[in-house]
Amino acid sequence: MLQLAEIFYSLQGEGTWTGTPAVFVRLAGCNLSCAFCDTDYALKFLASVDEVTAAVRAQGGGCRTVILTGGEPLAQRETPALIAALRADGRRVHIESNGTLATELPDDVWLTVSPKERLDPAMAQRADEAKLIVDGRVPLEWLTAFGARTRMFLQPEGNKPANVALAVAAAKNDPDRLRLSLQTHKFIGLR
Repeated sequence: MLQLAEIFYSLQGEGTWTGTPAVFVRLAGCNLSCAFCDTDYALKFLASVDEVTAAVRAQGGGCRTVILTGGEPLAQRETPALIAALRADGRRVHIESNGTLATELPDDVWLTVSPKERLDPAMAQRADEAKLIVDGRVPLEWLTAFGARTRMFLQPEGNKPANVALAVAAAKNDPDRLRLSLQTHKFIGLR
């Protein structure tokens, strides 16, 4: 059984896929305790892989993009089975991870890594994109962990003006590597 916080249909508000309709499967629990975390990933219900796949179909209809998020979605033992079931159902699977738990993923699974306290090198090298959280400082120390093909985003914590200013200045200082990613869903009132 999977531990879940919620399943909902919305738009991706961050990173490369901003504006893309997607069904979000928020798995409960996390292996980190970040002070700035703005996500309620508390356990709300349990569901089997088949039940989650059916809920994705019911929520999103023809929407093919599914984002597994959390908390930390890769902390659950049944997540690989969920990924396989969603792919077999014709879905494009995206995963939003903190990158601490080395996990083999199919090549067609999009991996977003947002490092916090630590980072597994294999996950950094596998990442399609990285979101570095700007919270009073720009965590440029993570840059060297990621390969040249990884899209690097600076995401101001809470869209706070001081954090936005820091992120903008850093992106302008390294325009070939860094991009700004605001949490656009919060500006327009979506979850």
